[in-house]
Amino acid sequence: MNIPFQLTLYCKKLIFPCQSHSIIGHKSYFVRNKIIEVSIELCYAYKGMVARLGSWFKTKVKNFLYASGFLLTLLRESVFFIKHRQVGFRVLVMQILFTAVEALGIISLISLSLGAVIIIQGISILPKFGQGNLIYTILIIVITRELGPILTAFIIIARSGTAIATELGNMVVSHEIEAYLSVGINPFSYLLVPRFLGVIFSMMLLTVYFNLFGLFGSYVVTQFVKPIQFLEYFRSLLSTMEVVDIISSLIKSIVFGIIIGFIATYQGFQVQVASTEIPQIAIKAVGQGFVLCILANALITMIYYI
Repeated sequence: MNIPFQLTLYCKKLIFPCQSHSIIGHKSYFVRNKIIEVSIELCYAYKGMVARLGSWFKTKVKNFLYASGFLLTLLRESVFFIKHRQVGFRVLVMQILFTAVEALGIISLISLSLGAVIIIQGISILPKFGQGNLIYTILIIVITRELGPILTAFIIIARSGTAIATELGNMVVSHEIEAYLSVGINPFSYLLVPRFLGVIFSMMLLTVYFNLFGLFGSYVVTQFVKPIQFLEYFRSLLSTMEVVDIISSLIKSIVFGIIIGFIATYQGFQVQVASTEIPQIAIKAVGQGFVLCILANALITMIYYI
């Protein structure tokens, strides 16, 4: 016997003695009857809310477990990619070409602009406090350790993340994935792993390029603001840079590459049947990529300072 039915029987027992012909009895009867109706509605609403909450939690857990299994499968197939690299080697090369080589222009512009802004602001402000040499420390921290990897990740998410998710979504809608399965080709090995590894390699290469070009661009700008010798500039820069700065930048680039490659391929396979889902999964890939990269960047930075 469910709760609303038990409540109805109990409330009827309460109101039965009050069914008199007096005005007070009628008023008490109607008031109690109204309380019963409201109580029953609240019980049904409570049961519906609990059911919806349970369904939402169950769906979230199911999606998390599926995503975890997807990532583990992706990592496992990536380890064995060398054994059957002839299957997706061309896809890997094309992915690196699109993600890394074709993004050199915008990476150069952003890194040069960032280095110019830092050097101009530093030269104009720091000498006033007698801390002119601190500009090299700021360049290393801002470009190499912090903004270099995260800005590179944002560029790859905006360019390659959306492209991969959209391309895979179109393959799902056009039944290309089913065609690969029908001829015995594993979509993970041929479609996902090369793109996943291509994004990781491209992220590492572009991060190194961003750091080098940003530091070099800052030197070019100093020649217009406060000319200094090439050897003096880079000697001060290298004396300030530590090995942990390079390691931190590389670790961030690898982690960001894994996040971007995983989110892009995972969202691409979330398309079901309609082509109208493709723009939605592209937006989800960008949003989730930004959020996870920012969280990972904050976590790695905290570990560095702890």
